[in-house]
Amino acid sequence: MPTILVTGGAGFIGSHTIIDLIENGFDVISIDDFSASTPISFAGIKKITGKEVINYVVDLKNFEDTKAVFQKHTNIKGIIHFAAFKAVGESVHLPIKYYENNLFGLINLLKCVEEFKVPHFVFSSSCTVYGNPDTIPVTEQSPIKTAESPYGATKQMGEVVIKDFTNSSSVNAILLRYFNPVGAHPSGYIGELPLGKPQNLFPVITQTAIGKLPKMMVYGNDYDTRDGSCIRDFIHVSDIAHAHTLAIQYLLHKKNETNCDVFNLGTGIGITVLEAIQTFEKVSGLKLNYEIGQRRAGDVIAIYANNHAALSKLGWKINYGITEMMDTAWKWELKLKEIANQPN
Repeated sequence: MPTILVTGGAGFIGSHTIIDLIENGFDVISIDDFSASTPISFAGIKKITGKEVINYVVDLKNFEDTKAVFQKHTNIKGIIHFAAFKAVGESVHLPIKYYENNLFGLINLLKCVEEFKVPHFVFSSSCTVYGNPDTIPVTEQSPIKTAESPYGATKQMGEVVIKDFTNSSSVNAILLRYFNPVGAHPSGYIGELPLGKPQNLFPVITQTAIGKLPKMMVYGNDYDTRDGSCIRDFIHVSDIAHAHTLAIQYLLHKKNETNCDVFNLGTGIGITVLEAIQTFEKVSGLKLNYEIGQRRAGDVIAIYANNHAALSKLGWKINYGITEMMDTAWKWELKLKEIANQPN
């Protein structure tokens, strides 16, 4: 089977995607410099798949180090590019950090794609490219509005770079615009492991419940939504991961309609922040300590996906609902506590 390079392979979605690729017969190598992840994911991957994944600790902003990976592996047939900083709130306060990392890394990777003639490229994009949409659910044809955060802007710019690149080369690409990946692998061996204070809703919920955080903040309850809190389309990370395998297979079998196809990856169901908290309380049997705060800069009010294109063209399907998403996330948090309490 072809060799696939996964950048950000130790990350939340990257590690789950490596498992899915291996389970579907692909050989996988990884690049991850652990600037936003830890090597613990590779131990989990080995437990689940029995495979030892080669990872290169390389900063993609360093072109020569990135190029050296391609010089060593001349048989790479596809790249799935996850490696990027992704915290919306942090990007508002540290925009240069996000523009530098997310764009320079992508450009260096595409230079290697061109030099080493890698034919297939899958990009980890985001629903943030739609900004605050006029209508929901959003389709792949919905207008690209002004991004609400520098993170979202880097995804918009990344898409433009890739589209221009594919228009001038023989490379075929897929842009996967996913919504809010959550949950953990059902085995409990890997899951979301944010460094420092978590920025995403699910780890904030589970870390508050387990006692790592004293309480959590709901940023605003005065939005024009059914309960005043923001609406998101939460999608289980294993469902997201499998979509990347399907995207690579789609390109390998030459099913792409253009040299740069686009797919939304979401459940098509909008869940409010307060509804997510209520689901957690039902799943865990615990009362969560949270309070209502002010709105947070960079937050989109409401967004969820029209996923018909991914379902019909990629053959993708949704296997996990919101209850399973929350249940696997909580089991992962409990597993981390168990590991932390084990004697050295």
